[in-house]
Amino acid sequence: MSQIQNRAAVAPLQRHFSISADAAVSRPDVSSIVACMRPQEPMHCVRPASITAASQAFVRAFSGDVLYAVKCNPEPAVLRAVWAGGVRHFDCASIAEVTLVRRLFPGAAIHFMHPVKSRAAICEAWVVNGVRDFVFDTQCELDKILIEIGRQEGAALDVKPGLFVRLALPHSGAAIDLSTKFGADVDVAVELLRNARSHAGKLGVAFHVGSQCMDPLAWREAVELAGIVIARAGVVVDVIDVGGGFPVAYPDIDPPPLGAFLAEIDAAFDRLDLPHTRLWAEPGRALVAGGGSVVVQVQLRKGNMLYVNDGVFGSLSDAGALGFRFPVRLIRAKPVSGGAPMAAFGFFGPTCDSSDVMHGPFMLPNDVAEGDWIEIGQLGAYGSCLRTPFNGFDRAALVEVSDRPMLETAGYEAEQDGGPVSDILAVAA
Repeated sequence: MSQIQNRAAVAPLQRHFSISADAAVSRPDVSSIVACMRPQEPMHCVRPASITAASQAFVRAFSGDVLYAVKCNPEPAVLRAVWAGGVRHFDCASIAEVTLVRRLFPGAAIHFMHPVKSRAAICEAWVVNGVRDFVFDTQCELDKILIEIGRQEGAALDVKPGLFVRLALPHSGAAIDLSTKFGADVDVAVELLRNARSHAGKLGVAFHVGSQCMDPLAWREAVELAGIVIARAGVVVDVIDVGGGFPVAYPDIDPPPLGAFLAEIDAAFDRLDLPHTRLWAEPGRALVAGGGSVVVQVQLRKGNMLYVNDGVFGSLSDAGALGFRFPVRLIRAKPVSGGAPMAAFGFFGPTCDSSDVMHGPFMLPNDVAEGDWIEIGQLGAYGSCLRTPFNGFDRAALVEVSDRPMLETAGYEAEQDGGPVSDILAVAA
């Protein structure tokens, strides 16, 4: 089982492992690894074929450029699978993400899409990593970008930056609203577009409807608002970036198919009649959520509460305060005869903090016992990357597996068994 690597949550990203082309076509399944290794620490399982399939589906369906939102999972194995799916643009929110993507993919297009950046990060992105696109939502940030890149020798001679105004949106009903922290209102956005136009190699309007947004009409209304801002500004805009937020399936959550969201975007964009403007999107969860899971071990049972070795300070943050439910399945430590009825369970994480609790409910056989393992799915997004070293529970294993997602999301499926995805993965690895 040489594909397994132990790592700490706070280990540098570049210390994560990669696999060979031979391994890419012979990945084990989760149950086999658990039976062999009997892990006593959390084990993160990456499904590269699923990530590549979802990436391929999005790239084929979207009528513009697809920028993977690196923040939702920066694991190199995940990034390689996204790349294998045809994604060549990356939405980065920190200089560490920029550096990682540039190291893995020297030819990638990197876009620094955090609206607030340090001066040092701007300079390093521009000079060292060749990043040319920056987002902002205030005049102060625009001034900062222009001053810092202007300090570089020759910057004003031949290259102008791509400048993107982040537009604030009304609350869309998304699980996580992203316009309370970032975004300019309409009047400010109009002024920023006018002020940026003469400095921009390309000028754009960007927005984000919120994470896990279930309403396709939210994108229609956001594109219409962007059109109003562009018309009022009276300047040529080269890009409308519709952000991310495209939802995936969770237990009791069945989102509309991807096509319903993209149809609203395309229709609203066509009505703007901007033939020289291009669309961008920044999916994250939509590409990788189904491509990850974590296997935890039951350390104690008290009634219908299970004490497991990962929790809200680890990879299960969204199952805590946000109350996300995830698909689960039991992997038994000892064989049993017959099938036990299902029951609702909650989880306590391994730390001594009483807030380390996940109420679920998570449906499992009612005879689950200490020593059993539970695979928790749909954790490819905002799972392993949110781990902390709190209380010393920072060790985990990482393995690439052949399993399909524990839940499928409509519109993201593609052939994975011996078809194009398998071929691409073998080459990409």
